[in-house]
Amino acid sequence: MSNNNKTAIVTGGGSGIGLAIAEKFVQHNIRTIIIGRDEKKLNDAKEKLGELCEPVTGDLSLLSEIPKLVHSIIERFGHIDILVNNAGINQKKQFTEVTDEEFQRVLLTNVTAVFSLSREVVKCMLEKKSGGVIINMSSMAAQYGLPKVIAYSASKNAIDGMTRAMAVELSPNGIRVNAIAPGFITTAMTAKAFSDDPERMNKAMGRTPMGKFGLPADIAETALFLASDAAKYITGVVLPVDGGNSIGF
Repeated sequence: MSNNNKTAIVTGGGSGIGLAIAEKFVQHNIRTIIIGRDEKKLNDAKEKLGELCEPVTGDLSLLSEIPKLVHSIIERFGHIDILVNNAGINQKKQFTEVTDEEFQRVLLTNVTAVFSLSREVVKCMLEKKSGGVIINMSSMAAQYGLPKVIAYSASKNAIDGMTRAMAVELSPNGIRVNAIAPGFITTAMTAKAFSDDPERMNKAMGRTPMGKFGLPADIAETALFLASDAAKYITGVVLPVDGGNSIGF
């Protein structure tokens, strides 16, 4: 892919998988706008990644602010070629203890905000008539049942369905839409999920044929591939990157 003048948005780009994706994009000469709520994390990322990284502070759960956010990015950079919907939240809690408010909070961030941001970015892509790439972040929680993450599981199943529907509708306009389903990746979110739960961690490791957890860089490499011309005939795919966990026994 010729990356000159390419512009990408990576949500949740201040840490973890999002930061790794932003770093990989910048290394390949893609101007990358990282969006998140933590201004310090974003500025730290900017310092690390250099002049091709542009931090934008924003809370994507404030849906009414999203059109203005996208408009300001277009005004500043002229176009958006790649959108990575990486931002998300999780909650580890017994099914019967999850409140309606907690369930809706997860779906707001993980599903509705993804839809709203994608809609506004796609409007710009269609106006420019230059195609584009959207990469959604799915999860193994959409591949099979995981206990104590009911809202997260529901949200990632929704992402898979949205990815396919978006791909069918947008591909005729040159906009490819795919999703990545990470396995157990070494991040702060994974550490929180495994905290005080060695049985859960041992079970996860035991069914991963490669015998190790992945790194954020593994997801970043996949995102770069899906964003590139090497994947120009791939759309509507949910790609597991999980060391074989989803097919392990």
